[in-house]
Amino acid sequence: MTHETLDAAAALLPAEAIDAIERAATSAHRHEDLFSERAANIKQSAVRDVFDISMRPGLVSLAGGSPYLQSLPLERLARTAATIIAEDGLTALQYGGGQGMEELRAQICEVMAAEGILDALPQNVVITAGSQSAQDVATKVFCNPGDVVLVENPTYVGALNTFEAYQVQVETVEMDSHGLVPDLLEARIAALQTAGKNIKFLYTIPNFNNPSGITLAQDRRQQIVDICRKANILVLEDNPYGLLRFDGEPLAPLRAANPADVIYMGSFSKIFAPGLRIGWALVPEHLQRRYYLASEAVTLCPPTLNQMLVSAYLREYDWKGQIETYRGLYAERCQAMLAALAEHMPDGASWTSPEGGFFVWVTLPDGVDTYPLLKKAIDAGVVFIPGAAFTPSDDPSNKLRLAFSAVPPDAITEGVRRLAPVLREAIAAL
Repeated sequence: MTHETLDAAAALLPAEAIDAIERAATSAHRHEDLFSERAANIKQSAVRDVFDISMRPGLVSLAGGSPYLQSLPLERLARTAATIIAEDGLTALQYGGGQGMEELRAQICEVMAAEGILDALPQNVVITAGSQSAQDVATKVFCNPGDVVLVENPTYVGALNTFEAYQVQVETVEMDSHGLVPDLLEARIAALQTAGKNIKFLYTIPNFNNPSGITLAQDRRQQIVDICRKANILVLEDNPYGLLRFDGEPLAPLRAANPADVIYMGSFSKIFAPGLRIGWALVPEHLQRRYYLASEAVTLCPPTLNQMLVSAYLREYDWKGQIETYRGLYAERCQAMLAALAEHMPDGASWTSPEGGFFVWVTLPDGVDTYPLLKKAIDAGVVFIPGAAFTPSDDPSNKLRLAFSAVPPDAITEGVRRLAPVLREAIAAL
């Protein structure tokens, strides 16, 4: 395995896909004795060798949750970026404030208002390097090694990597088709507290969960916050997909009615452009100072040029119209995937039907391990993410994630058609 091979693989598969696949296995690594305890706790992987196979032409990637940037007005954005540098380059290319630019923080409050958060104040917004950075800062601020973080099962691979890096104990709470189950959350908290565990926060993706696509039901949202408040547990709400609901208005975030109990994390990665690495945290006022200082210690300041480009986009472009375009595109692609699954999937397979977002979660019969199927799928010309990537457990998983956001409908259909025989063979072998 060469650096050139890895670079070429990274060009083919999104970073999130590589990151997620890495969680599905561990391997020995040179210089292990030099690792800190924290670094040694992060899972490593030998799975990258499958990318030698996956680089062949014609592969359909249903792995990465990337937005469809081809729908953006790229030429106009290029002119805007050039104007920013030409007219305000001394600001755009200089250090900035650690909390982020005031104009952008005010605009972010307008974005959150479109999601249902009507009382956000710019002074409580901290701009971060994507919501991934916001998760990292929250974990650094609140968690000591051995503390407990609660997560949905399954949950976002990037969050799991962050929690492992800070040596926290990750405990899962099961979901059903309506999201996190309040009774199970309450029971898990009680059991952990009885065992003397120190639970710091619940990390949740209530809208179109990554990877499952499941949405937390409206009538459960306040119950979840109330259960956590009673136990003095913060809620860390990650909502990158909330505006990408296919039909109707966005469901009100958990933060909307609970300003003192929820740290809300948003991102422009899914509604604008992930390469700009601009996200934010809306932090309860009594926690804002500690959170902001910790964020500044990591990044010093968010990238000023990127902030100015996002700010210009929100000020001068029809960003709400662009979201409507995204919603239509992703709804069409989701329907293409669901139709292809219905046509091609073998008996015994089931899957979620998301109301928005990027992902469909496929479940195979007990006894099937989807991780070894990855290489067979690549041989068949399609790639997915094994379910083991999205849980802290080391047990085999009979789940897999398919992403439809960046793939045209005809390619989605072809990818599912290629995948089906691989899954059919695995089920038949039980």
